Amino acid sequence: MTYSSNKIQSQDLTKEIYQQTIELVQIYNNDSIKIVLNLLTDLIWFISLSCLFILGKERLVILNSWAQELFYSLSDTMKAFFILLLTDLCIGFHSPHGWEIVISSCLEHFGFVHNKHVISCFVSTFPVILDTVFKYLIFRHLNRISPSIVATYHTMNE
Repeated sequence: MTYSSNKIQSQDLTKEIYQQTIELVQIYNNDSIKIVLNLLTDLIWFISLSCLFILGKERLVILNSWAQELFYSLSDTMKAFFILLLTDLCIGFHSPHGWEIVISSCLEHFGFVHNKHVISCFVSTFPVILDTVFKYLIFRHLNRISPSIVATYHTMNE
């Protein structure tokens, strides 16, 4: 009697292991399909955006001239304020959690494993590099256009 009950339990265990294996294979296949679809969607998005930029050069020139006219019509204080606001929103050292969320989302989107060490290394270095490049561009281009903006930027940044 015990031999037959052990055999039944063994068969039940085998069936359960088989079912769990099938579920894991289905999850893996669904994740793989999701990754491939994400890459294809990104490729289509990139091609579409490139076509829009190539075919819509006249509209981009008009948009660029409008944005420059709007920016140059502001006072130097407002220009410096918007530069500081933009850099703090995009690069802000006060928001490592935001950077972690963005990097985690990108890693998940492309199917990579969430790695805390990679994310913390990226969060500790990338904003500093980005801030340095941005400040270089500000001082290189704004010194030519309006040195008073750079002075106001320095005063507001301190």
